[in-house]
Amino acid sequence: MSSTIASPHKISTVDPSTGRTLETYAEHDWSEVDARLSRAREGFRGWRATSHDERANALRALARTLRERKGELARLATREMGKTIVEAEAEVEKCALGCDHYAEHGAAYLADEIVATNATKSYVGFRPLGVLLAIMPWNFPYWQLFRAAAPALAAGNVVVLKHASNVTGCALAIEKLFVEAGLPAGVFATLVVASRDMEKIVADPRVTAVTLTGSEGAGSAVAAVAGKNLKKTVLELGGSDAFIVLGDADVEAAAKMAVRARFQNNGQSCIAAKRFIVEAPVYESFSEAFIARTKELVLGDPLDRKTTLGPVARGDLRDALAKQVNDSVARGAKLCLGGSGPSRDGFYYDATIVADVDDTMPMFTEETFGPAAAIVRARGLEDAIALANDSNYGLGGNLWSGDIERAQHVAARLETGGVFINGMTASDPRLPFGGVKRSGYGRELSSFGIHEFVNIQTVWIGPAKDASKVQASAE
Repeated sequence: MSSTIASPHKISTVDPSTGRTLETYAEHDWSEVDARLSRAREGFRGWRATSHDERANALRALARTLRERKGELARLATREMGKTIVEAEAEVEKCALGCDHYAEHGAAYLADEIVATNATKSYVGFRPLGVLLAIMPWNFPYWQLFRAAAPALAAGNVVVLKHASNVTGCALAIEKLFVEAGLPAGVFATLVVASRDMEKIVADPRVTAVTLTGSEGAGSAVAAVAGKNLKKTVLELGGSDAFIVLGDADVEAAAKMAVRARFQNNGQSCIAAKRFIVEAPVYESFSEAFIARTKELVLGDPLDRKTTLGPVARGDLRDALAKQVNDSVARGAKLCLGGSGPSRDGFYYDATIVADVDDTMPMFTEETFGPAAAIVRARGLEDAIALANDSNYGLGGNLWSGDIERAQHVAARLETGGVFINGMTASDPRLPFGGVKRSGYGRELSSFGIHEFVNIQTVWIGPAKDASKVQASAE
């Protein structure tokens, strides 16, 4: 195969708290990519033959290694993309929990399912597909990968990672983790390549399936190439989650959680609450409480444990967020807090709250990725539901109410992959995760996630010679 991946190219990582370059890495040329894909394909042949117990032990070893390396891994993520050190440590721990979950439950998720038919015995088996290409973003540099990799590995697949360029150090650290944990060669590899090279890699016959977390544009482009080559994909894309506060909600509890839901990870999360849709009777009281709680955030050096809000990951992202805020205010929204960056090095942006946002403004119609919240007034319940669903996205959402039965009926009408009532949207290994509409398709995590990248195989043995054997096959 001839090379279309140019070489040499360089990738530099930048500390968003200072704006200064951290490291420069040489991209892999095609000969290196080719070798890594071949090792992955060969590694799959051995890995698929391992038992569930062997895979579980490998996942437990990964969990132990993650915990042993938590401090250095967290510091690396903080330096490369700016999340606070406390949140970075929690992310590494969550990766370990994800590995432990599939170590414990993988065999049960993949157990044969007996089906009663006219056969002596018939059942559904779940077989690994092959090499899974994971195209991952920078905002959760470890968790995004492990929430896809843990179920894939438990199912007998192997994983090749193409990470966002600004977290190349994290990507290489993940590869090192697999070596240190003692997993076989070829089970995991990192490709240090640019996005411009992905079409060829997605189309490569050694790649069996693709999972991508990222922007709508990236997901659409990858899905087109994968579709042309008849490869399974799972896409987790953008989100503009609604945080609905009904008139009977506990306003103080909602406001306290609103701060965490909007500003954790410096506001850079697909499932962060972004549009705060509040019924008119509690609009003023919620807004006041939300603003007061947000003022308690401490903007500063993300390596300082007192800091609760760090910088945005890149300067262009900060500038895009500022434009969305400024354009919304110019159209009549009210700037209640923040709205600018402090006079310091790095890509900082103040915690910002904009009220009286309507459905014509950028902070409502576009995904905001950073520490800025939009408060929207709803005339009543039906208006709140309509506003929440008035989005191209459908990833997650929050609903606050004192009437849980009514809240569950409302949840069923929301066009999202997840609804969290009186709590904050989060991914959990025990629950399926994913969206609808422009937020993508497919699911990660739980039994649903592990079944995305398997061959669901029917096995029929027969025919049965009498009815008693048919009945026995169903027991």
